[in-house]
Amino acid sequence: MKAIEISHMTCDYGHGKGIFDISFTIDEGEVFGFLGPNGAGKTTTIRHLLGFIFAKEGNCSILGMDCGKQAATIQKKLGYIPGEINLWEEMSGMQFLKFMAKFRGMKDMGRCEELMERFELDPSGRIKKMSKGMKQKVGIVAAFMHDPQILILDEPSSGLDPLMQNVFVDLIQEEKMKGKSILMSSHMFEEVERTCDRIGIIKDGHIVCVEDAQTLRQSKKRRYQIRFANINEVVRFQQEGFYITAMHKHMVEVEIHKNLAKLIQTLSHYEVEDIDVTHQSLEEIFMQYYGGEHHGE
Repeated sequence: MKAIEISHMTCDYGHGKGIFDISFTIDEGEVFGFLGPNGAGKTTTIRHLLGFIFAKEGNCSILGMDCGKQAATIQKKLGYIPGEINLWEEMSGMQFLKFMAKFRGMKDMGRCEELMERFELDPSGRIKKMSKGMKQKVGIVAAFMHDPQILILDEPSSGLDPLMQNVFVDLIQEEKMKGKSILMSSHMFEEVERTCDRIGIIKDGHIVCVEDAQTLRQSKKRRYQIRFANINEVVRFQQEGFYITAMHKHMVEVEIHKNLAKLIQTLSHYEVEDIDVTHQSLEEIFMQYYGGEHHGE
């Protein structure tokens, strides 16, 4: 049984807005990265999974349960962080967490206390006066404290400082080791690279790519920064036909995908002082689907 299954789901808002024939699955114990710019359809997809809206065509299920018909049962096994944290501002953070614990029938607040300590959260103040980062911490604790089997996280580390982002990545990796299934929409590409098993990219309401994260990593292009001995060598190298992405004085940066042997052979005929390599980021791979970036050698 798949933890999450979306099959040919369509919700057409008109004027090209919505999602169209969306299909993908998430296995038990898998972290699935769901990437796309604002307006691409990520939040609409997530709202269907939560049972907030219903597809005009197709269907979606969580743990074999229909998201539209069995939303109340699914909620007991689900942790959710919305893209825009919107909490009851007149409550204190602790009042909100206790309310959520009572709503879920939790008897033990031990996990809640552990998460508060981990994220350095003092929940005693009123939510109204909390910073965005503090509110985000409250949302994270609320989503994880009942030990849910399924987690749906929409921009979960938004507003966190770099230290707390690392704490969050560690938490995701631990939950994955426990066999939890996680759908995570994020603009933090390093976060996605460090946590996700597979990655789906959505563009204009259509899934354009679903790939193993390892496959995407292996498909990365490499950029080599080559420092030549003099400007004459630079001018001569420009005629070799490599895809040059940058030049500065005696330094030339070339982009290579597979043809590294050709570059090495060519450079053997030049006076080279230094070579450095930079790897293409997942963000750059993602942008290929939106900007038609050159693919290099």
